Amino acid sequence: MLKAGRPQEEIRQHNLGTLLRHVHLGGPVSRAVLADRMGLNRSTIMALTAELTSAGLVREELPKDTGKAGRPSLVVRPESNRVYVLAFDVAVDRRVAARVGLGGKVLDRREAVRPRAGADLDDVVGVLAGFARQMHREAGSDSVCVGVGAAYCGMIRPADGMVRFGPNMGWVDQAFGAELGLRLGLGLPVSVGNEAHLGALAEHQRGVGIGFQNLIYLHGDVGVGGGIIVGGKLLDGDGGYGCELGHMLVNPYNGRPCRCGSRGCLEAEVGERALLDAADRSPELIGRDAVRAVVDAADRGDLVARDALHQIGDWLGIGVATLINLFNPGLVIFGGMLREVYLGSAAQVRSRMEANVLVISRERVRLHTSALGDDATLIGAAELAFSEVLASPLEVLARTTS
Repeated sequence: MLKAGRPQEEIRQHNLGTLLRHVHLGGPVSRAVLADRMGLNRSTIMALTAELTSAGLVREELPKDTGKAGRPSLVVRPESNRVYVLAFDVAVDRRVAARVGLGGKVLDRREAVRPRAGADLDDVVGVLAGFARQMHREAGSDSVCVGVGAAYCGMIRPADGMVRFGPNMGWVDQAFGAELGLRLGLGLPVSVGNEAHLGALAEHQRGVGIGFQNLIYLHGDVGVGGGIIVGGKLLDGDGGYGCELGHMLVNPYNGRPCRCGSRGCLEAEVGERALLDAADRSPELIGRDAVRAVVDAADRGDLVARDALHQIGDWLGIGVATLINLFNPGLVIFGGMLREVYLGSAAQVRSRMEANVLVISRERVRLHTSALGDDATLIGAAELAFSEVLASPLEVLARTTS
């Protein structure tokens, strides 16, 4: 909310960004509804939409049959096919790139396996830049890229996209954001965020977390990450390295070793390797398919697989119980690999909640799997890329088209 006394131009720019954000996140919406949501009169909304339409960010059209008498209010739609961002998601086992249009529409998507071969900055950047060039060439000649965002499975310095620590692949102080920006050659900075932080934002804005002001997102890949939304905003810590929920200590005395150097972290007790070892799977079996195979086997009655899921679910429940007691969220979301793990071990998680969560804190909390699936972190990266154009739409568009 802008304070009284601000210059008119600043108020206008704020209103342009707010209107565009409503259309971007909420989809096609009438002028009348926008006026109601923003607390502005219809003539002001008409002027704002005219500016955004002239810039090619939105378009206005008559609604389909409303069934009501009188002149219908024009519907404002995002120009999804014209204005887009490039979004990237780098997990331990895959590299994903997408061209995402204004409004959140995925226009193009590419994916490649990521070999688990240690520090691989040059290879990751090369694959992603190659995907981006292909998608950029295939975009329409009148389209414009207004931002670049990337999710990475590690601790990220927000200012420049430096990966300070990525334990599962041995990345330490790798200049991911800067190198990707150079290889893309678009003249646009690359905004980089922790994958689970971005997954939390995506679920809050576009997924099962819509309407919740306080939520926790747990993301399972090879390891476990997390993001916490408090009062509608991401809890990111003093340096941007907060909410490393996977490295919350849950088993201090005889815990499994963790790649961070500690033992008994939540990641070590419920991550990919913990489940596969508990299910007596070969060390050569890794990846999402191997995890899903254990869950499927448990569903079919395999006692070893079922016991493994119950064991992992108990540790997961301990972690969830601790987080609920600390943050009193309205919703806990399980994403990535943890979607399947939670579905196979929900009884154990809930049993731990009943035993270990304060009664008042568990009265209203809901547990839910991710609505955005494996693409939650990719969609979060796209929203990171859109953030600047949503804040200053005309300024950013002018800069990117000059």
